[in-house]
Amino acid sequence: MVTRDTAWEPGTPCWVDLGTDVAKAKVFYSALFGWQIEEGDPQFGGYANCFVDGRPVAGLGPLQEGQETGWVTYLSTTDLDATLEKVTAAGGKVFVPPMEIGEMGAMAIAADSTCATFGLWRSGIHTGMRLANEVGAVTWNEHLSTDYDKAKQFYADVLGYSYQEVGDDGFNYATIVTTNPEWPVGGIGGNTDKSGWTTYFQVSDADAAVAKVQELGGKLVSGPTDSPHGRNAVVTDDQGAEFVVIAVPSQQ
Repeated sequence: MVTRDTAWEPGTPCWVDLGTDVAKAKVFYSALFGWQIEEGDPQFGGYANCFVDGRPVAGLGPLQEGQETGWVTYLSTTDLDATLEKVTAAGGKVFVPPMEIGEMGAMAIAADSTCATFGLWRSGIHTGMRLANEVGAVTWNEHLSTDYDKAKQFYADVLGYSYQEVGDDGFNYATIVTTNPEWPVGGIGGNTDKSGWTTYFQVSDADAAVAKVQELGGKLVSGPTDSPHGRNAVVTDDQGAEFVVIAVPSQQ
């Protein structure tokens, strides 16, 4: 379990949120993960923070015009403008320019050079996830790409990432390092037909979580399968947003 009450180190996945029908999503995710979900503040468009043990772990916001439902991974930065300049210089695009969210902080939405969407967050009083690697919270963020080398170069140029290769023949995968090689902040891989960031939520029992997803109107995409890091499955919620549930070995 990781708890944190200060801003995350630059480049670290620090927050996830979902563009969705918020009322429906509250029912689904509170039943699946046991989240306590606040009433969204009208001044922020009804955006609602989700909590585990009183600590924020994720957000739910209404879909904007033309937006498809999906979980967005936000990467921490101390300077939005400078980071976005690097995004465009490295071949990415800015979809939502810097936006101040009151005293909470500031955000932007961009796409990398392989067309994967991600967010950037500059902390104010909202520092992002205050709980991770715990049941009901995010435990891993992963970028899968149509062009493995191009994606790695993009994030190295924009956020200073370095990588530790852990894949083998025919399987490209590396852990993402910011400053501490012993503390990877995520993963990056290839061998996919569509680039994107994926959110892993920790559960106590992957099979039971899949059954609950289906009971609530979601779908099983693949799995459950066993890995050295835990039993996991790719699922969607009842509105089509994809994510992964994983039971880490200590929770099996």
